Amino acid sequence: MGQIGNTAAQEPARRSGSAGPAEGPVSPTAGAMVRWRPLGVDEVVLSGGGELGRWQQRNSTRTLPHCIERLYSSGAVANLERVAAGVWGTEPHRGMHFSDSDVYKVLEAVAWDSRRGLPSGVEEFAGEVPGLISRAQRQDGYLNSWFQGQHPELVWRDLRWGHELYCAGHFLQAAVANRRADRAPELFEVANKLLGHLLATFSLDDGDGRLVGVCGHPEVETALVEFYRLSGDARALRLAQRQVGLRGRADVALPSSGRLGDRRFPLSYFLHHAPVRERALATGHAVRELYLQAGVVDVAVEAHDQGLLGASEAIWEDLFATKTYITGAHGSRHRDESIGDAYELPGDRAYAETCAAIASFQWNWRLLLATGRARYADAMERVFWNTIAGSVSRPGTEFFYSNTMHLRTGHDGTDEDSPRSRLSWYECACCPPNLARLMASIQAYLVTKDSSGLQVHMPFTGTVSTTGPSGPVELELRSDHPWGGSTDVEVRACQSSQPWALWVRLPDWAGREGAQVALNGSRIAVSTEGSYIKVDRQWAAGDRLTVSLSMPARSVRANWKVDAVRGCAVVQRGPLVYCVEADDLAEGTAVEDVALDLAQPLTPANDVPAGLEGYVQVVVHASGRHLGSSDGPLYEDRPAGTTNLGGPTSPEPLALTLVPYFARGNRPSLAMRVWVPALGPDDQAAPATVSVKERH
Repeated sequence: MGQIGNTAAQEPARRSGSAGPAEGPVSPTAGAMVRWRPLGVDEVVLSGGGELGRWQQRNSTRTLPHCIERLYSSGAVANLERVAAGVWGTEPHRGMHFSDSDVYKVLEAVAWDSRRGLPSGVEEFAGEVPGLISRAQRQDGYLNSWFQGQHPELVWRDLRWGHELYCAGHFLQAAVANRRADRAPELFEVANKLLGHLLATFSLDDGDGRLVGVCGHPEVETALVEFYRLSGDARALRLAQRQVGLRGRADVALPSSGRLGDRRFPLSYFLHHAPVRERALATGHAVRELYLQAGVVDVAVEAHDQGLLGASEAIWEDLFATKTYITGAHGSRHRDESIGDAYELPGDRAYAETCAAIASFQWNWRLLLATGRARYADAMERVFWNTIAGSVSRPGTEFFYSNTMHLRTGHDGTDEDSPRSRLSWYECACCPPNLARLMASIQAYLVTKDSSGLQVHMPFTGTVSTTGPSGPVELELRSDHPWGGSTDVEVRACQSSQPWALWVRLPDWAGREGAQVALNGSRIAVSTEGSYIKVDRQWAAGDRLTVSLSMPARSVRANWKVDAVRGCAVVQRGPLVYCVEADDLAEGTAVEDVALDLAQPLTPANDVPAGLEGYVQVVVHASGRHLGSSDGPLYEDRPAGTTNLGGPTSPEPLALTLVPYFARGNRPSLAMRVWVPALGPDDQAAPATVSVKERH
C-alpha cells in the first residue's frame, strides 16, 4: 500500500470546540489528497421552511426518540447492562449478536443532534449510556456484549460472522462524533483503550506474530481513518491500511466458530475473494461492498495512494454502469443481500437495502471530496431523494429494510424480509439507527470549500457561515428542491476583499440549455466547470445569485439488457422517481393492469391525492390504457396485431396519477410499481442501445 505522508501522520490531535466549528462525520486532515473539503456540522444550518430541514426536525423529534425506545425494549441496552454489572451469562443475549452497533449508531446520531439541542428523553439516554459502555469494557480494552456475555472463549475466533470489528467501527464513529460535539468525554477514553486492544491484537506487518485477519463485514476501515483524523494517532490509519491490504489475500483465513453462521456463502459475499487493488467488478453483499469502498477511499486520500483510489473508482464504474437501480439503490438479490450480475435489476424482487443506500451516499461523498467530479453528487442526490427518503414513513417511526420497486397486488408480506408496509423495528435493526445518524448530520454533506471558493452540491433552504478563501462569509439559501429547480443564494455578509467563486451543481437531470442564472435580478452568462455553474467575482453583502433549472416530467427506459423491465418506462421529474399506487386507480383496477401511453404528455400538477397533502407537493398526470383483466390465461398465443405487452388494450384512455416513489406506502392500498408497461410510437421498434454518459 502507499506510504503515509509525513504531514498527515504527524498532524496533532484536533479537538472540536476549542477552535473553529465542530467537524462533521467526514473530516480529511490538512494533508489529505482531496479536491474539496466539507463544512462542519455547525457551518450549515437547515431551515424548517425547506424539505431537508423539515425532515431533519422529524428525525430529531420522532425517529431518534423512537430508536432509543426500541433499543431499550429490544434488549440492546440490557445486553450491555448485564456485562457492565458483571452478571454475564445469567440471561441469553437479546437480538442479533451485533446489536451493540445499533446502540453506537444512535449515540452518534445523538451527538450530531445535540448541536441543535436534545429532547429530555434523548438527553437521558445520552447521559446514561456512555458510562454504561465504559463499565462494560474489559480492562484490556475489548468491548462486545455478545462475546463477553455469552462466549468469551470465542473472542476474535469468528472473524467470518462475529462482527466484532464491525461493532468496534461503529463505536469509534460514535466516539468521534461525541468528541467533535463536545459530549461524553468517557467515550473518547473507551475508544483509545479499544484502539490499543486492536493494535495489540491485529497484525500490522507480516511476521509480527499478531492475528492476521479481517472482518467478515467491512466497516472498521473508515472508522479507523476517522479516529486517526480526530486523534492524530497514525497507528489507527496504519491499521486501516493493513485491513484494506489483507482483504482478499489468499493466505488470510476468514475463520468461523460454527455458532453464528454456516459456510454456504462464497468468499465474494464477504469481499474476501480477491485483493482490493485487483478487483474491477462490484459484487457480494451490497452493504459490505459499499462500506468497504468508503473505507478504501478514506485510506487512499490520507495515504496519498492514487492507485487505491483508482481501484475504488473502477468498482464505481461497474456498479453504476450496470448494477444500480433507477432509484439509486443497490442489491438485486434477496439471497445473500447481494449485488447480482450486470443488468440483473428485477423490480419486484429488488432487495435494495436501506443501509446499502446510506453506504452508497457515504461512499459517493468521499469520492466527491477526493475528485470533485459531479457524477458522485448526482449519485448522492438520486439515492437520497428516492431510496433513503422512501425508507422512512411520513411520521418517521416506521421503516423499510428492503425497498422494492414493485409491490404486487395481494403480496403476502408476512415475511420480515419483504413486508407489505414499513415496520416499526426489525430483528436485524441496522437500518433505522443508520437513518437517524445520517439525518442528524445531513447538513455536513451539502456544501464544500477549497482555495477558490464554496461549492453547493445539493440545494437546500438554510444558512452557511464559514471562512471563505480570504475571510468570513455568510450565505442564505432558499430552494424549492426537490419539487422545483430554483436555488437562490444571498450573500448576507462577506469580509473578503478578493474575488472568489460560488459553485452550484448542474445536475444530470437538468439540461444545460434549460439553466438560467441571474445575478442581482439580471440574467448573466456563466461558465460551467465539471458540471457546476461557477460565478467568480468579488462578492459583497446583498449580492444574490439565482439558478433556475427546468424540471419537466419525463419518461425513462432502461438499457435493453435489463430484461426484467423491458417494455416498461419510469416517470421522473427532477431527482424524483415516480410510481403508480393502487390508491390512485379505480376500484377493480390493479397496478399490474395499466400501461403508460407515452404518446401523450406527462403533466406535473399540484392536486395532491388525499392522504398525501402536506407531504407531497407535485404529482404527475399521465394517460394510459387498461390492459384487461389480471385473470387472463398465464400463457396464450400471440395473434398478429397485438401489442408488445401481449394483449389487447382498452380503446379509452385511462387517467393516471403518479406520486413520488419516496411517498409510497403511506396510504391503505400499498400495491405500487415504478416500472410501468409503456405504449408509444416506438413500441414495436427494436430498442436502441443505451450508453452510459461520463460526467466530470
